[in-house]
Amino acid sequence: MIFNKKTTFILKNSLLTLLLLLVYSCQHKNTNKELPSTEPNIVSVDVAIVNGKILDGTGKEAYPATIYIKGDSIVYIGQLTNAALKIEKTIDAQGQLVTPGFIDLHAHGDPLSTPDFENFLAMGVTSIVLGQDGSSANTSDLKAYIDTVNQQNLGVNVIEFVGHGTLRNLAKIGVKSKITTSELELLKKLLKEQLSYSFGLSTGLEYAPGLYAEKEELMALAEVVGQQDKMIMSHMRNEDNDAIIESIQELSQQGKYARVHISHLKSVYGKGAKRAEEILDTIRQIRNIGVQLTADMYPYLASYTGIAIVFPDWSKTIAQFDIAKRDRKNELETFIRNKVNHRNGPEATLLGTAPYTGLTLAEAAAKKNKLFEKFLVEDVGPQGTSGAYFVMNKELQETLLKDPLLGICSDGSKTGFHPRGHGTFAKIIETYVVRDSLLTIEEAVQKMTSYAAEILHLKNRGQLKIGYKADILIFNPEQIKATANYVNPHQLAKGFDKVLVNGKLVRDNEHLATELSGKVLVPNRIE
Repeated sequence: MIFNKKTTFILKNSLLTLLLLLVYSCQHKNTNKELPSTEPNIVSVDVAIVNGKILDGTGKEAYPATIYIKGDSIVYIGQLTNAALKIEKTIDAQGQLVTPGFIDLHAHGDPLSTPDFENFLAMGVTSIVLGQDGSSANTSDLKAYIDTVNQQNLGVNVIEFVGHGTLRNLAKIGVKSKITTSELELLKKLLKEQLSYSFGLSTGLEYAPGLYAEKEELMALAEVVGQQDKMIMSHMRNEDNDAIIESIQELSQQGKYARVHISHLKSVYGKGAKRAEEILDTIRQIRNIGVQLTADMYPYLASYTGIAIVFPDWSKTIAQFDIAKRDRKNELETFIRNKVNHRNGPEATLLGTAPYTGLTLAEAAAKKNKLFEKFLVEDVGPQGTSGAYFVMNKELQETLLKDPLLGICSDGSKTGFHPRGHGTFAKIIETYVVRDSLLTIEEAVQKMTSYAAEILHLKNRGQLKIGYKADILIFNPEQIKATANYVNPHQLAKGFDKVLVNGKLVRDNEHLATELSGKVLVPNRIE
């Protein structure tokens, strides 16, 4: 070979390229590319989780590593070699996965009456979103309320939303449809104040008083939400199959100003994978024009809400019902009869409030020797009970569940008579990962952790990552069991052996710690 200046230049650059490739290869031998290449100078940690496989919540495969926790945060993932390192507590996760704690995008409950929220901890949930369906803490001073909640022995992190219906009640608007300019300005003022301490606005447009809100009101409030870069979570106006697309489109209009989110997506009476794809295509088309639209769902075929869902709009409140019962009783009973029959009949409604708990509507009416519509009007009323309604189709809902657009929620509480409040996140793993292989464990965990955090714009949670808060689960997917059912809905899930919230072990082999470590998370702050 003749060595000239050109040849020498090519050889030098080839050798340099080879050297760089070798260095890069050495630095990336570990399957977790997030790991730092140099070991930090850490002399003590509070917790080390050893021998487990890290499933970090991003959808990547699990890898072996040790997690080190100091205070409420993850300070290192890998293997510290400092012989003098002091470890206060070591947790052996041999044969188990180590994942981020799950985030429940739509939950219910009163942190002042049931602050431990053990039902959520038992199914791996470390953060819950409250203030849903347009109903939040009935106070104009949200900061004071949050301060009070933080004084409780709180089991999980709480993420607050402001309820649109609550704002209407605080503004003394109630069930009016046509509101005045001054009333709208008061709503906007109240919303702006409360958004400083919450993650967004929730609407319940199928419930009073939210169902009376017109487009102008909703759009004006959406603009306020968008100005603070918050989001709108909505129980949409109508979840029936023939109205679901229109309801999604109504919500998407508010997406002109703010991020928008569909709560517990379902199609009541809808059937089949094809219908699910039509719904998903609608969402994709809306997203393709720039609207930030997301959705969540729960893995059950029965919904759960107040019995007012089967009453007409003109009889949902106590005052409206009294007038309807007096002046339009026959019309009221006819509406209820048709509505319930359209919802698969009185046998498909399982009542969840004493003294009818555990009875179907058909059974409760038979005990009174009455037609079910007369029983609801004469003995119950729109505020008299809640129930589970078996109105969804398995193929349709499972098609929704598989789609990456859908996050997971329970829409459940510690006290509600529906298994979703105690079983949702365990059921996702037990049924749809382990038994049916509808989702991989990586997909399921991602939906319930980093994707949920992404939807909420929740900082430093939802992943196992250095600097992130130590909300952590240790479990074997094969051992997860959702024991709650419709007859006995308050049975705690099994298999989540260890649950850490903000770096503290709060549930250990089904034993709840005396001192818990949840807190109310406030947006735009590193908690």
